Amino acid sequence: MDKKEEYGFFAMLDRMQYIERWALMRNSRTENIKEHSFDVAVIAHALTLLHNDLEKDKEGAILPDPYKVQAYALYHDCTEILTGDLPTPIKYRNKEITKAYKEVESEAAASLVELLPDEAGMREKYLDLLAPDNSTEEEKLIHRLVKAADKIAAYIKCLREESSGNAEFSAAKKATGKIIRDMNMPEVTYFMDHFVPSYGYTLDKITGRDD
Repeated sequence: MDKKEEYGFFAMLDRMQYIERWALMRNSRTENIKEHSFDVAVIAHALTLLHNDLEKDKEGAILPDPYKVQAYALYHDCTEILTGDLPTPIKYRNKEITKAYKEVESEAAASLVELLPDEAGMREKYLDLLAPDNSTEEEKLIHRLVKAADKIAAYIKCLREESSGNAEFSAAKKATGKIIRDMNMPEVTYFMDHFVPSYGYTLDKITGRDD
């Protein structure tokens, strides 16, 4: 690693700020995948803490490292730098489209890690973050926690849009809420019940000064 070689991986990640989400919707405030990834990482970390507390006394329970889950969440949308954010109605229209898009995501992940040095196993380690194979039970659980965090972040986005008077997101809020409920994950239910409502509060109410 003594040679002064340049690698563009992290410069490419910085370009996540240029990829907008909800492209088919009228937004009162646009959201890019860079800020969305931060939201998902924060929520996924909290969900894992809650999950581990709820499951800690159960024999054979899987208790993932919250910071590991947070890392997977932070990188979960990085391939969209190359693929763009394909709208959900198109991405999941049928199995063929979904399968094809997954293959495109895998190719995008492989292309991104080529922008890393091969020392210290960086390419292999980052490829696992960008395109996890979810083959073990722990990896499957991490995938569920990140997916739940992703949906909660989307639900919060819908709340923000509605609170600004934008009815465009009403149907998305209802559909996303149903997906979250159908996950039937106690840690997710706790987060929705105890943390999500305050996203619609004023600053004074959040800080307890709204008396």
